[in-house]
Amino acid sequence: MRDVTRLLARRRVTLGFAAGALVLWLARPTPASLAIGMPIAALGEALRVWAAGHLNKAREVTASGPYRLFAHPLYVGSSAIGAGVAIASSSAVVAAVIATYLIATIGAAIRTEEAFLRTTFGGEYERYRSARVGAAAGAARRFSVRQAIANREHRAVAGFLAALLWLVLKATYNGMFWR
Repeated sequence: MRDVTRLLARRRVTLGFAAGALVLWLARPTPASLAIGMPIAALGEALRVWAAGHLNKAREVTASGPYRLFAHPLYVGSSAIGAGVAIASSSAVVAAVIATYLIATIGAAIRTEEAFLRTTFGGEYERYRSARVGAAAGAARRFSVRQAIANREHRAVAGFLAALLWLVLKATYNGMFWR
């Protein structure tokens, strides 16, 4: 089971592209579903950008920005994006694909990353995890666009915008905006 967890965590981006292509193909967006779902997805992406602008991967236990609120804000943001896209897609099958992908890959990624952080940072990570929300001790830093880019979050923003454009075009092509 540990090997499957590592494989899912390691391949989550590749699996995400495959799931994303399936989701966009199966989507049946309407103006109403887009109006409800895309703001939720946009908030999820904003959370990811905020988190990426604080995260110094594999170098420290990050406890600033959204890491004061969530242990895994990147994954909370990804889940919000998934929920928003599921709503925007107006399809139960799409919602099931997204839920399956998120449950499998995010759970695996969290378990893998937490094991790495416990091994690498030991007591520092345990103190962060046991602190109350908003009370985590650690290096406080300001948000940095440069850090978000170093963490390649601009790629996620580009993917989010491409998915949004595809859903709008699909809704338009399907005549949903012109009836």
